[in-house]
Amino acid sequence: PRGVQYLFRREIDCTPMEYVRRVRLEHVHTELLGADPETASVAAIATRWGFAHKGRFARHYRQTYGMSPHQTLSS
Repeated sequence: PRGVQYLFRREIDCTPMEYVRRVRLEHVHTELLGADPETASVAAIATRWGFAHKGRFARHYRQTYGMSPHQTLSS
């Protein structure tokens, strides 16, 4: 495990978990942009992409995209 962590840090400057979170956030972001705000929910989309804790998800999303997931869905 340490070897994998070292390679991730060296090659893409993050841990394996940070990389997985980044990829999942990109998928959520893409889905929110294309979703109908009348029928879609942020919670359902986040859960579908493996985010169980909504508060942590929202914090990571805001840090990455500079707005809340609800704002993205509404835009």
